[in-house]
Amino acid sequence: MSSTAHRRLLQEYRSLTNGPPEGITAGPVSEDDMLLWEAVIQGPEGTPFEGGVYPAELKFPKDYPLVPPTMRFVGCEVWHPNGTTPLPPLHNYLQLPPREWFLSADAHLFSPFPPVYPSGLVCISILHPPGDDPNHYEQASERWSPVQSVEKILISVMSMLAEPNDESPANVEAAKMWRERREEYNAKVRANVLSMLGL
Repeated sequence: MSSTAHRRLLQEYRSLTNGPPEGITAGPVSEDDMLLWEAVIQGPEGTPFEGGVYPAELKFPKDYPLVPPTMRFVGCEVWHPNGTTPLPPLHNYLQLPPREWFLSADAHLFSPFPPVYPSGLVCISILHPPGDDPNHYEQASERWSPVQSVEKILISVMSMLAEPNDESPANVEAAKMWRERREEYNAKVRANVLSMLGL
């Protein structure tokens, strides 16, 4: 890892430890590898995700912060227009149902109005590489830049849970349900939260 990435990640970890945003916890998996972090996002209050606990993994490239990290939720199902249907597990994280939801910086894999990605990739602007969107869907200011941070990523994901972007769904079925049958959507999300909690 470059010394720039190490210094920056250490600084961000200290900041998150000293003043974490409400409902978010994050840090390196081990002191020996600052490029792999674990995070936990609590479901936003006042949403059907409230009470849910969403573990995630962030992987940082060696040239961070010039390039954004990748992020994936592990061990939980996220029924969401910007989420995906469950995929086969990579591992059993926190002994929750083995399902995964991926967020990635691989912009070349996205299209403006994608189907549910078989790979599990989800569209979230802050994790897209810096610069202009080749599909002309996002503004450069919405995409990654070195002034962004882990905290901003996690807050953006929490905001995405509260307010889905149904104009660019990764899960078309969830987006359609959210738009047309909101009560059914909320009930399905709540059922997933209760299942996650073993209730």
